[in-house]
Amino acid sequence: MVREPSIGQEFRVPYRDVDVNGEMFRAAYVVRAEEAVTEFWRRRERTDDPHFNVTKVSCIFHAPLKLGDLVQTAVAVSKIGGKTAGFIVHMTRGDQPVAEAEVVWGACDAHTREPIALSEDLRDWLYTFLD
Repeated sequence: MVREPSIGQEFRVPYRDVDVNGEMFRAAYVVRAEEAVTEFWRRRERTDDPHFNVTKVSCIFHAPLKLGDLVQTAVAVSKIGGKTAGFIVHMTRGDQPVAEAEVVWGACDAHTREPIALSEDLRDWLYTFLD
């Protein structure tokens, strides 16, 4: 199976996301990571996939982002479990790494919210993006 490249996008740090020190709020990194994963998921054309809930978010910070910085994001799959999928979002400013966020989604029934297994089709699709 040919591995697809990670899926990326970019954003510019807006005024609303910076604190009095001129650095991007740490919570904004999580928001941007979730936006990147959502954009990643738009590539999936299937509509019969299960409902997902975010079960875990973590972030490692390397360098602060400042107002107006242009940031590139790259999303890849970090892990695939029986009922969960993990995504790693790499954020860079130019060639400099600024953060890595991991977002884990748990599959569940849309009505009962009970955990359910990932389908083989979905797992196969996710494996093409495994980092």
